[in-house]
Amino acid sequence: MGSTHSAPVRWLRAASVLAAAAVTLTACGLVGTGSASGPSTTAATTSPQTSAAVTTPEVPATSADTAAPTTVAPTAATPTTTASRPPTKPTTKPSPKPTPKPTPKPTPKPTPTPKPTPTEGSTLHLNDTGAYVKSVQQRLSDLGYWLGTPDGQYGGLTEQAVLALQKAAGLGRDGVFGPATRRALEAGTRPHSRIGGTGVEIDKARQLLLVVRGGQVTMILNTSTGSGQPYTSEGQTHIATTPAGWFTVFRSVNGEDVGPLGALWRPRYFNGGIAVHGYTSVPAYPASHGCARVSLAAIDMIWASDIMPIGSRVVVY
Repeated sequence: MGSTHSAPVRWLRAASVLAAAAVTLTACGLVGTGSASGPSTTAATTSPQTSAAVTTPEVPATSADTAAPTTVAPTAATPTTTASRPPTKPTTKPSPKPTPKPTPKPTPKPTPTPKPTPTEGSTLHLNDTGAYVKSVQQRLSDLGYWLGTPDGQYGGLTEQAVLALQKAAGLGRDGVFGPATRRALEAGTRPHSRIGGTGVEIDKARQLLLVVRGGQVTMILNTSTGSGQPYTSEGQTHIATTPAGWFTVFRSVNGEDVGPLGALWRPRYFNGGIAVHGYTSVPAYPASHGCARVSLAAIDMIWASDIMPIGSRVVVY
């Protein structure tokens, strides 16, 4: 009896052990046989010796069992295809540019107030213009004070003529046509020939050059003669003087004549190296080495009018 029933019992116990092992493996997640909607039930195992069904004890449901886990097939990881960006260079801030200093605006020069046009009786200066200037020029020219053609412009030649008038009248020599000079002009002041005849007279005391024709002074020029000061030429010291006397023009150069003391413009020689010649500066006082200077325009006029031809007389006093 004992042996007959012992075999089925042993098979039953073995089946129970196998069922428990199957439940244990399912809990590890390796194999799942249960339904997604209920507890896992193992099918009955039929032994060859018995037909009795073995029921696997139920596994208590857990919170994980209330919703069946969705089994997702493992998917091969898709590599990220985002293009790799080059390493970002550190941003370098440009050096701040120096703020340019504002260019100082030039201070506007005040607009010069135009000089009023001189009227009758006005004092005239260099660069004055107008009808009154022209009337003064015309009066000077009529008296023989050479200034070219009257044009209403108080220029250098008009200044030279005013200087000559001031010298003839014994006035201050400044080239300005002021009240005293105007009175001398209105009085018809002019020098007279000392020698008479025809020629050129050089008055050193008044620093005037007179053109004389038939004993009458026909033209009066401002001149500048020897300064009376010592100077050195070719290793020798001399006194700048214009000797007095009667002389004759013996040589002339129609152009620039360069000598040891400088260049002379269109000189008319009458005493050795002493000549009447043109120069850029003809002041109101003696300033030459011994020659008689006249303006460049005046010597051109002397040449054009043939006033000092070869053989003509020159008297210095």
